[in-house]
Amino acid sequence: MCGIVGYIGDKEVVPVLTDGLRMLEYRGYDSAGVAVCDGSQIRTVKAKGRLDDLETRLKEEGTPRGICGIGHTRWATHGAPSDVNSHPHSNGRIAIVHNGIIENYLSIKEKRSRDGYTFLSETDTETILAELNRQYDGDPIAALRETVFRLKGSYALGVLFADFPDRIYAIRKDSPLIVGLGKGENFIASDIPAILRHTNQYILPDENEIIVVEKESVAVMDLEGNRKEKPVLTAAFDVEAAEKGGYPHFMLKEIHQEPEAVTATVHPRVKEGLPCLAEEGLTDEILKGTKRIHIVACGTAMHAGMAAQNAIEEFARTPVNVEIASEFRYKDPIIEEGDMVCIISQSGETADTLAALRLAKERGAFVLAVVNVVGSSIAREADCVLYTRAGPEIAVASTKAYTVQVSLLYLVALRLGLVKGGLTEERTRELTGWLLKVPQLLETMLEDTQPVNHLAGLYQNTHDLFFIGRGLDYSLSMEGSLKLKEISYIHSEAYAAGELKHGTISLITDGIPVIAVATQEKLFEKMISNVKEVKARGASVILICREGTEVPAEVADHCLPISAELPASLAAIPAVLLLQLFAYYTAVLRGCDVDKPRNLAKSVTVE
Repeated sequence: MCGIVGYIGDKEVVPVLTDGLRMLEYRGYDSAGVAVCDGSQIRTVKAKGRLDDLETRLKEEGTPRGICGIGHTRWATHGAPSDVNSHPHSNGRIAIVHNGIIENYLSIKEKRSRDGYTFLSETDTETILAELNRQYDGDPIAALRETVFRLKGSYALGVLFADFPDRIYAIRKDSPLIVGLGKGENFIASDIPAILRHTNQYILPDENEIIVVEKESVAVMDLEGNRKEKPVLTAAFDVEAAEKGGYPHFMLKEIHQEPEAVTATVHPRVKEGLPCLAEEGLTDEILKGTKRIHIVACGTAMHAGMAAQNAIEEFARTPVNVEIASEFRYKDPIIEEGDMVCIISQSGETADTLAALRLAKERGAFVLAVVNVVGSSIAREADCVLYTRAGPEIAVASTKAYTVQVSLLYLVALRLGLVKGGLTEERTRELTGWLLKVPQLLETMLEDTQPVNHLAGLYQNTHDLFFIGRGLDYSLSMEGSLKLKEISYIHSEAYAAGELKHGTISLITDGIPVIAVATQEKLFEKMISNVKEVKARGASVILICREGTEVPAEVADHCLPISAELPASLAAIPAVLLLQLFAYYTAVLRGCDVDKPRNLAKSVTVE
């Protein structure tokens, strides 16, 4: 969840570190800090709050001078946000930054306390420092090796040793880390945006490989000290892609990028009018042999999986289970021969989802990954990976990632339907053709967002709001509710509309807003009945439906339309755009920090 960065070169290090941390602040923004090798000592400056608070502290205390250092922006796990719990942690001769969770920190803390080590913070990270301090006798690599042998949990570590002021040491397990390669300068970072102002060349260390970063070289070795050669990769986007580009917020920019992202994801995978996934390893033979699919994901990705479930079961008549990753790995799932486990993650580093992938592979399932980040842990460990090609998504609230995940999974559903005989070639071509038209539909919708902005203004001061839907629309309701609550802080819940009368309708009182999603023609009459039930109890209703639908005034107070031409099975993409915009404008009108909502971080790399 946290962001780490490190630099060694000819430049003054602190501006490089703070610039990198600003590009990583979406990973956590409870506190921030830097540690700099200043001659034969390490100087650390850190502060609770946003990066601006750290920069104020640097001005007050004086900016450390040096050309080698590490930095950190925190999402708190162990210990509340505070100056003392901020990273880096340092004892003067060693300084560390850490992304992850050390599960056995209490036992380490007890042992090192008995040895006389004085702990200053409440963090699990400081126990790594204590263990490094115990193991260090002048050999940093030996100290790192002996320390990680004693750690249980996840970590990406950047480490400075005062005895070696011209190098950074790093190691990772179950947490992301890249090594940036420049000319006369090198970097470590949690994610590519942190280094893009300086280089687009990087390597991806594997688990428990020790990295020694110097100005002119990078060495990678295993825990036994054997040197490893790593392929050099090139980032697929530039620094402009990781900046706002004139938009007031990353979230709005990323909503407006959805047409382009869907095009980049879908169009190259359509050959002669049909979905073609074999070039990426998802062959017709694999699809034909798939008897059941488990879709495993968290949050927004899980909601994308629910939309995919509807499409796969409709097109291919193949049973699909959608599982929350954290529940999947602990419920002893039943995985049988012929099962496919589809793992969905924007970052490719989501801790629970990665653990679910490993469990699925242990059970012998074929694992398909749908991820956005090339070379991420999930991408590297899956049997087959389909990249969503959305480009960087910086806002914590995911928007274009959902849209491209659904779009790509629609392609999978269509190909599976064709292979399994649930769809004729003619019908597959027709539906694929409509999917290719979706970007233009989104462009048209984005030309005039004033109706959604207006409705956000009407409901911005509500305390509670409910979403209802049936079938595909229920999964859309869940995503709409999540978007609204995570960035506007309005309490919202999503319910299957048919379940209202089984208890939930007791929450509907005079003036309560209800967003009813009704894009499915075969369920429309049922949905209208449910809408009338909440209207009869005083609800104020916003209805999302297809253009041209006749909606009596007594049914809905407001309507937001989507194209009537698009087949109902593909309605998730344009409908979710309206829900994303509603959440965005509501949050802006309420004065919320849209891109950095409280208590949240972009990439959930801890359990």
